[in-house]
Amino acid sequence: MNEAQEPIAPPVAETFQAGAPASQFNVRQARFEPLPASAPAALPGLSSIDLLMDVPLRISVELGRTRMSVRQVLELQNGSVVELDRMAGEPVDVMVNDRLMARGEVVVVDDKFGIRITEIVTPGQGEAE
Repeated sequence: MNEAQEPIAPPVAETFQAGAPASQFNVRQARFEPLPASAPAALPGLSSIDLLMDVPLRISVELGRTRMSVRQVLELQNGSVVELDRMAGEPVDVMVNDRLMARGEVVVVDDKFGIRITEIVTPGQGEAE
């Protein structure tokens, strides 16, 4: 905001607490300086995709799903068994940022669980519910 522009409205918390009517707001169109016509220069030796290669993603593996009522969840205790919608040995879903990306089988790698990818899922195929 430059010096010629005034604040659009009083502080939000004060407005809501006082129950001020919407007509109290001074609303006007935002003004932006035009962008230069030239494209920004890429970093030397890096393509646009290279800039994304180190962005962290959340990977999760979904063994199965179920639906339970609030009562059933509150009744869970140590030793309770929750039945899932998949059969033992069925492929599990590999999710990347909550999107289905692959399917695979559960394996053990040095005493830890792992997934052997058996299928890469194309966009739109088998969307996760």
